[in-house]
Amino acid sequence: MATLSPNNTPRVRRRGSTRRRAGSHLPPYHSQEGHDAALHAIRSFLKGHTAYDAFPVSFRLIVLDTKLNVKKALQCVVSAPLWNSEKSKFAGMLTVLDIIHLIQYYYRTASYDYAAADVETFRLESLRGMSPAASSQSTSSKLPSLDIEKELGVATPPLTHEHPTSSLYDCSKLLIQTHARRLPFLDYDTETGHEVIVSVLTQYRLLKFISINCNREIQQLHLSLRKLKIGTYVSSPSPHDVPPGQNPYHPIATASLDTPVFDVVHMFSERSISAVPIIDEEGVVINLYETVDVITLVRLGAYQSLDLKISEALTQRSPDFPGVVICTASDSLGTLLQLIKRRRVHRLVVVEGEKGRLLGIITLSDVLRYVIGDVGIGEAKEQEEPRPSASNSNEPSS
Repeated sequence: MATLSPNNTPRVRRRGSTRRRAGSHLPPYHSQEGHDAALHAIRSFLKGHTAYDAFPVSFRLIVLDTKLNVKKALQCVVSAPLWNSEKSKFAGMLTVLDIIHLIQYYYRTASYDYAAADVETFRLESLRGMSPAASSQSTSSKLPSLDIEKELGVATPPLTHEHPTSSLYDCSKLLIQTHARRLPFLDYDTETGHEVIVSVLTQYRLLKFISINCNREIQQLHLSLRKLKIGTYVSSPSPHDVPPGQNPYHPIATASLDTPVFDVVHMFSERSISAVPIIDEEGVVINLYETVDVITLVRLGAYQSLDLKISEALTQRSPDFPGVVICTASDSLGTLLQLIKRRRVHRLVVVEGEKGRLLGIITLSDVLRYVIGDVGIGEAKEQEEPRPSASNSNEPSS
């Protein structure tokens, strides 16, 4: 595992993990005024820059046709914009959670042999009833083309998108309002009038852009993560105070090495989360099981492996797994943003004590929500004048 302060030499290595611990590097004096001024400056910076500014100088964009079957799509990517070639229109985003929902749907409605055969021909358009024959028997699948989210009782993701000339502040607000981790950008072809998918901005890319360009302001963000209420923390100070039968780490979903993989898949789907801390009987964090670990099993065709214990499934984990990044509640927001600048981070597990007992979890959504400020869910966006075509825009493309 890695920590927020990776420059310190690790003194202790714990079984079953690669975690490194280090002390917090908070300055001796914390200025609330300086902290607030830095946040204001960062927000002003985002209001003054467009999505174009955050695009890489060079990048590749993979777009998936909704007629493509799910299994082939997963051999390419785990997340990508969807395109309806019949209507020449943007059709939403394929995400890891879509696949998690599909797996849970098959486990509820079909036998393993039936599901394994059906997934070979199940099309992307059938994930949310996008097929014209959504209410009838699908020609590409033995199962009806159903609204998977409706069948499972989970929320259907909105067809969220923005224009590349939108301010990064507006893009950030939209990501927060829709609980999305990725925001696609659309323009219109001036000759045909058809939609054109330009790029996709992730929470990580956005926060890294802030950390690179607002270094001076980040140095002023001295206050601790716990004081700023960034993240989700265990509600009970001690697991021994929790009545039997209740989760001692509520509201955080947890698992042990003996937990079946599918139980964790259910947590992913029900809670719309992408990772679950793996803890021992004392609550010490020993690993993290993520949605991408499940996708690895699906790619290998090992659907039956979902009945395995987490300890067994981890042996099939991709060798490029970056490890678990941990921090303490006393680490600062500035330190966290500096870490994002140095390495790809999607979440941090907050631990306490010498052993590293689970205290909380911080996602990029939590960080972005705090940096942007209070944004009402579903808050209406002010009407704006029509934006110019991206192809005619004077905004930089880097």
